[in-house]
Amino acid sequence: MDRSQAIRRAGELRAEITRHDRLYYGMDAPEISDAAYDSLMRELREIEERYPELVTADSPTQRVGTAPSGAFAPVTHASRMYSLDNAMDLTELDAWLDRVRAAVGDRDCAFVCELKIDGSSLALTYEDGVLARAATRGDGRVGEDVTANVRTIRDVPLRLSEAAGLPAAPSAQATLFGEAEKTAGVAVEVRGEVYLPKDRFEKMNAEQEAAGAPLFANPRNAAAGSLRQKDPSVTASRELATFMYAVADPRALGLTAQSEVLDWLRAAGFHVNPDVVTCADAQAVHAYCEGALEKREQLPYEIDGVVVKVDRVALQDELGYTSKAPRWAIAYKFPPEEKTTRLLDIQVSVGRTGVLTPFAVFEPVLVAGSTIQKATLHNVDEVARKGVLIGDTIVVRKAGDVIPEVVGPVEGLRDGTERAFVMPSVCPSCSSPVWRESGEVAVRCTNVSCPAQRLERLLHWAGRTAVDIDGMGAEIVSRLVERGLLGDVSDFYALRFDDLASLDMGRVKMDGEPVVLGETVATKLMAAIEASRNRPLARVLFGLGIRHVGASVAEALAAAFGSVDAIAGADAETLGAVDGVGPKIAASVRAFFDNPDNLAVVARLGERGVTLAEERLEPARPQTLAGLTFVLTGALSAFTRDEASAALKELGAKVSGSVSKKTSYVVAGEDAGSKYDKAVELGVPVLSETELVTILETGEPPAGAAS
Repeated sequence: MDRSQAIRRAGELRAEITRHDRLYYGMDAPEISDAAYDSLMRELREIEERYPELVTADSPTQRVGTAPSGAFAPVTHASRMYSLDNAMDLTELDAWLDRVRAAVGDRDCAFVCELKIDGSSLALTYEDGVLARAATRGDGRVGEDVTANVRTIRDVPLRLSEAAGLPAAPSAQATLFGEAEKTAGVAVEVRGEVYLPKDRFEKMNAEQEAAGAPLFANPRNAAAGSLRQKDPSVTASRELATFMYAVADPRALGLTAQSEVLDWLRAAGFHVNPDVVTCADAQAVHAYCEGALEKREQLPYEIDGVVVKVDRVALQDELGYTSKAPRWAIAYKFPPEEKTTRLLDIQVSVGRTGVLTPFAVFEPVLVAGSTIQKATLHNVDEVARKGVLIGDTIVVRKAGDVIPEVVGPVEGLRDGTERAFVMPSVCPSCSSPVWRESGEVAVRCTNVSCPAQRLERLLHWAGRTAVDIDGMGAEIVSRLVERGLLGDVSDFYALRFDDLASLDMGRVKMDGEPVVLGETVATKLMAAIEASRNRPLARVLFGLGIRHVGASVAEALAAAFGSVDAIAGADAETLGAVDGVGPKIAASVRAFFDNPDNLAVVARLGERGVTLAEERLEPARPQTLAGLTFVLTGALSAFTRDEASAALKELGAKVSGSVSKKTSYVVAGEDAGSKYDKAVELGVPVLSETELVTILETGEPPAGAAS
């Protein structure tokens, strides 16, 4: 075969393979056997190997990438990808339908009902009909470039079908593939969901279990993780699939309804879910939702509800959007799937702050796509409220189809062998006495050296918002604990270079030699540990993990007392008088410093060079915002929220994480959420980012501010 023959044959093969891809993935109507398909693909590969210059970006052979990606570049969507408001039951769905009907008046208004695929959102951009970019949803405006990975998904067309037309240039009537009048530079962004079929999810978890690796929680998480693999060949091995359901701008394609959008997507070669119905009224919408719930278990993929959309694009435009969702669409969420199983035991775990949490251990059961065998029971009062006994047959589900939850017992199946759970009187990890504060449900171990709390306390101390030991992650800390090199936070400052460089990471190389941390990483960690000795007092206090002492309370205590010794020596009344502290937090601080084990850890921190006091400096700028409380919500473009908070505090303002009647101002950036809604409800003034910048530049609050 000479070059001219190869060019002609490669074109024929690409067209034929693409047609069969479309029949198989987009229409579920294959015409040839897998063996025949493989033969066509093999012939095309042989031609492209012989003539590498003939390889094109949209060739079917280019689906499986080979070069791992170092990072995911940002991609700005053609228009914002909104999330959907939820209707948790048919009553809420009816309320939405009534609102829509009231808004459109006497005009005809049909609804398109689609299955809500439990996967990960995806945006595909085609330029002149060829796949140019693929991106995750991200924050709705900017996603991550996952083009190399998406090329490996077999039902994603690399080139649009000739049956799909793109808008022509103003002076031409060109179709997408018209040879003479082809429109240059036309781009279309298509949107949908990438998902992992149930059978593939089960196979992947079986492979994980055989390899001794952690299991995937559910198909949705597995799909999202597969989409963001650095190596496209890993994505290819996961056998992902897609359902596409939208285009960024239907009007540009001359489409006037959602039903037309779906028809166009099918014609273009995309995999469109076949279970789509156009409904004329609420009764038909109800029937679709009920039918979808009934056949949920029989589907080869996970769904968690139904998406209901106003069909006509003109009405969608008229209804518009809230700050986070379209008013013309809603997600009706299915009630959680419930199963019965046997409660084998109620055990107790100990968290970072010493809380003893009972959790249920039951016979494994498949719920909402994955097998579960444990669920938290939160606290001893919750165990009593649910009325569960060890040995009961219980009803379990996943709250939000994610978090395992015990609903309650099936009392009619009790046989008298069941027994009540008793919360232990000592910590199951360190045997220290536990205590329960009056008026609270939590039972606690207050020993800061408790082994069960150790790992989480160590990670908290090293975290970015505490003393920030850069690079000291969970794997390294776990190995240091196992080696006996870390017992409490003061031990970070007793680590030696050789301890880190020779640290066995619990893995072996190809030659059987153990993997050690090495000198390069050890050098960086020693520098990070040294830098952490001199963090501000507030971050040290936060890092100690004192109950109720978050970042803002830690700042208030540091500003009021100036040293750990002064805080440890203050009585509860003095502590409680600090603005933002109060009696409850004061009691917690006192309980921490009344524990001799905790005092010993603090003393060792001081002996090992950690700064436990700071010089009381006069504020760098006048405290013109003193007495005002700001809440930040949404994304800011000029600076991060931390930077904005620091700048406000420099002027004396208090920055809170929640909105109340005492809030002076809410600063709303892009995609402002529930805090914005709360501010509007309470009548709290809302400022734009531009107004915030003015405040920070001038140091003056807006006119009419009240302390």
